[in-house]
Formats: sequence, C-alpha cells, structure tokens
Amino acid sequence: MNRAYIALTIVIVAALILSAGSLILYQLSINDFNIKLLQLSEKIDDLRSRLSNYEYRLTDIEENLSILRSNISSTAVLTLAQHNLTAPEMVYEKVKDSIVLIKSRIVVETIFGKTYASSEGSGFVYSPDGYIITNYHVVENAESVQVFFPDRSVYVAKIIGVDPYADLAVLKIEPGEKTLNPLAFSDSSKLRVGQPVIAIGNPFGLTATLTAGVISQLNRLLESPGGRGIPGVIQFDAAVNPGNSGGPLLDYSGKVVGVTTAIASTTGEFAGIGFAIPSNIVVRVVKSLIEKGNYEHPWMGIGGIDVNMEVAQLMNLEKAYGLLITAVAKDSPAEKAGLRAGSRVITLSDGTRINIGGDVIIGVDGIVVFGLADILSYIEEYKRPGDTITLKILRDNREIDIPLT
Repeated sequence: MNRAYIALTIVIVAALILSAGSLILYQLSINDFNIKLLQLSEKIDDLRSRLSNYEYRLTDIEENLSILRSNISSTAVLTLAQHNLTAPEMVYEKVKDSIVLIKSRIVVETIFGKTYASSEGSGFVYSPDGYIITNYHVVENAESVQVFFPDRSVYVAKIIGVDPYADLAVLKIEPGEKTLNPLAFSDSSKLRVGQPVIAIGNPFGLTATLTAGVISQLNRLLESPGGRGIPGVIQFDAAVNPGNSGGPLLDYSGKVVGVTTAIASTTGEFAGIGFAIPSNIVVRVVKSLIEKGNYEHPWMGIGGIDVNMEVAQLMNLEKAYGLLITAVAKDSPAEKAGLRAGSRVITLSDGTRINIGGDVIIGVDGIVVFGLADILSYIEEYKRPGDTITLKILRDNREIDIPLT
C-alpha cells in the first residue's frame, strides 16, 4: 500500500514538474515573440520616419523647382518688358549683323554673244573667318559677287563651292579686322507644324527685312535648279519675295532652321507659301562645299510617280501607296540592282502619260514609304554614295526585297 502510494506520488510530482516546464517554455516563447514584435515595431517606426523625411525632401525639391520655373519665366518676361521687346525683336537684335545682301554680275549668253545682267539675294555668316551661305541660284553663272553688311561695309566674295541639286552655295570673304558673328543651327528634324519662325532677308533690295509666320508643313519635295528634287523642304507662311533667297529661316531662339529658297506664286510675288531648305541638309552640304567644292548626292537612277487610287486600280494593287517606277537610267544603281520600269503607256485622267507595269517601291530598309519624297528624304538624310539599301518592292503583286548600292 505504501509502495503504491509512493509510486502515485512520484507520478503526480513528475506530472507537475512537466506541466511547470511546459508553462515556463510557453512563457519563454511568449516573451521571445513579444521581443521580436517590439523590434519589428521599432523598424516600422524607423521606416515611417525615413519615408516622412523623404516626402518632406521631395516636397522641398518640388517647391524649389516651382520657384526656379517662376523665376526663369519672370526674368524672361521682365527682360522683354524692360526693353519693350517681343520675341521676333529679340531675335532680330541678336542676328541682324550677320545677315548680308549679295549682288552678283551674271554672264548671259545670247545669240548675239555674251552680255551681262545683275541679280540680288540674301545670305548669312557661317563662320568667323568669312564663309557665307546663300542659294546656288543667287550666284549661278556669276562673274563677280559682292557682299554687303548692314553697317554698309562691302566685300568682294569668292565662290568656294556650289550644289545646284540642293540649291546651296558657299562664298568666302576676307573680313580683315571686321568681327563676324556666325549664326547657330537648329536640328530641323525636330521642327513641328505650327512652330513660329522668322525670315530675314533683302526682298526687292530692301535690306535686313524681317517677316514672321509659322511652319505650315514639313517634308515637301521641291525641284532644285539642277533638276533634282530637294527632300524634306520646310513650307512656311512668313512673307518672302524675290531677294529673300539665301536668307535664314530662324526659330525663336535665333537659330537657323532652314535657308529660304523659293515661293509658290503665279505672279512672282509672295502668295502665302514659302519654302526653305532644312538645316540638316544645309549643314551637311556646306561642310562638303568648303572642303571639296562640291557635294556628292546618293542616287538610284529611277523615274517614277507616286501611287494614287487611279494608278493602284490600273495596276490591280490592293493599296494606294508607294512609288511606281516608270523609268530606269542606263548603267544606274537601279539598273544594276535589277529594278524594272513599266512598258505599257497609258494616259491618266489629268492628261499625264506614264508607263505602268513596273516595280512599285513600298519600303526602304524596313521603313514604309508612301512616295518619292519619303525615299529621297531617307537616302539624303542617312545614306552616302556607295552605301547599300534594301528596297521592298511589289512585282506582279508579290513582295520582293532587293539590295541596291
């Protein structure tokens, strides 16, 4: 009996000890959890504090930016107000001394022999050492050229190089002690329709005349004096007249975006449409004219017509876009590449006679083209003689890729 009692007592005591141990372990687990929870809470509080600090700093930066923008705007407005100037006036004051009048003595061949005529145009300073940019047609067939500055100083100019296909020419004067201020150029690929522009030139010999307008359209194709299309031409509505040719077309920062070259008019005077050679072409051509006296244009050796609905129907084309090849020059890159012109002559509704049945160019180097202007713009901007392009053409309504060099 005593042994049984003792055994039972031992069991009870052991159970109590185990229970107490479990309670102690449980308590320790609770305490450990509470400690970890407290640590996590402290980390969260620290992150909240940091986030609050970053938000404060961000707010401070935004306020400073707002103040800076306001100051810049206020300074510009104040500067204009103090001098009572508009943006065109500021541009004019900045560039006026760099715009020149160009007078040329032209040789004219007649059935009675050689005679002379004169022409006038505009130009502007390209470099401090006396290089002047103008149009080719301003100095075409010129025997002598003079450059007149707004301060009435006059210089004899030498024709350094010409490019009739881009209608550009570079003259050179010896400025001596005179300080020349060349005009800066802007990137014409970033121009937008509606952007304000300024033209400065010498219409009808009226020196340093400013007119203002906007860009009416981009990427026009204009025939040059050399008979080749000038791609990427800027159309604008600032008034220009005979004598403006060769002058700069400027943005409101005073940078050259183009060189005024022609107007569209039935009377020979301004009718709301002017054209300018884009600055990106000007910079590229002028550099070559100074270095070599000429500029080599990439060419394909084809003639063609943009595909419209009428042409598409005649050719049984599904879509009306691309350039229909109507002629391929002998020994040209196009002939060597295997491009084909049509042989069947038809008359369009407007009276134009064309050859149909030839290849239709619908892409260049993976870029969709809608007509000749797109093709010329691409190769003038990105390619040089000797480079290879890949043309995507439609031949018998099948797409074919043809390399052309």
